[in-house]
Amino acid sequence: MSLSKIEVNLTKRDSEVKTIALSSRPWAATLILVGGMIALIFGIALSVSFGAADIKFMTVWSAVFHYNPDLTQHQIIQELRLPRVLGGAMVGVCFAVAGAIMQGMTRNPLADSGLLGLNAGAGFALALCFAFFPGLPFMFLILFSFLGAGLGASLVFGIGSMARGGLTPLRLVLAGAALSALLSALSEGIALYFRIGQDLAFWYAGGVAGTSWLQLKIMFPWVAAAVAGAIMLSRSITMLSLGDEVAKGLGLRSGPVKLAGTLIVLILAGAAVSVVGAVGFVGLIIPHLTRKLVGVDYRWIIPCSAILGALLVVFADLAARMVNPPYETPLGALIALIGVPFFLYISRKEGREL
Repeated sequence: MSLSKIEVNLTKRDSEVKTIALSSRPWAATLILVGGMIALIFGIALSVSFGAADIKFMTVWSAVFHYNPDLTQHQIIQELRLPRVLGGAMVGVCFAVAGAIMQGMTRNPLADSGLLGLNAGAGFALALCFAFFPGLPFMFLILFSFLGAGLGASLVFGIGSMARGGLTPLRLVLAGAALSALLSALSEGIALYFRIGQDLAFWYAGGVAGTSWLQLKIMFPWVAAAVAGAIMLSRSITMLSLGDEVAKGLGLRSGPVKLAGTLIVLILAGAAVSVVGAVGFVGLIIPHLTRKLVGVDYRWIIPCSAILGALLVVFADLAARMVNPPYETPLGALIALIGVPFFLYISRKEGREL
């Protein structure tokens, strides 16, 4: 490479780094982290209080810190509502952080676990489990969900890369949509043939109503480790979001970072789908919103996305219970009402780049 080209690359690299520094807003990120945690605690308390049987805040406090198994309201809170709302918060964290990592690594504004086949792959693996291994413990279900998410992602990236001109954001999304439709159809066919449609109905609709403490205990270590790993990779993901050339110029070994990021995404998406089912668009909406608020530094984007993702799912689940009481609107359908227009807006905005 000539000296002039090296100077141009160095100038471009310095310009990109300065852009990150200038566009980052640590004060906004701190406000989101502190205010978001307060709002999340309030949302959890509100979600636990409202339902088919409205319960006062003082009763919720008493049930959490002074549990009495003889009281019906305490049993409702401890056995039904608390695991449900905590599961919703955890799922929101999973989808939002996974979406942030995918968008940063691929520089694809439409990257989301639902749009790129991970959710459908995990759902297909769960359908196989229900058909051939009925009664399988949740620990094994979550492992199969990881494998299914990995299968979906591998097929999408493989199909998208086969086209002339290589992998582009548009081809990635189209491959994801096609494969998601195929895997969903196969899952439904398995459900009809083996008569397990009722078992899969929860995953099709998407919701946290059946979440149990056992599921949370199994899921939490995986999610905590994956989120911690995402935060550790955040600086490297920021470099990748500038492009592979700039990242290499900054001394980053992109291969190991992409591998680690992919594993984290598979863990987060697989864990979330095994609990909540086919809920999409959380990982599309939240990272975009977070970048608008805190800038392009993933050291802030990832933790802030986790908080905002948890807030979105907790309040969406609360709204799903209040739309048509005492019946529940599927959580996935409610979030899709926001996600589909947002997807169309982003698609149109990024049309020239795609």
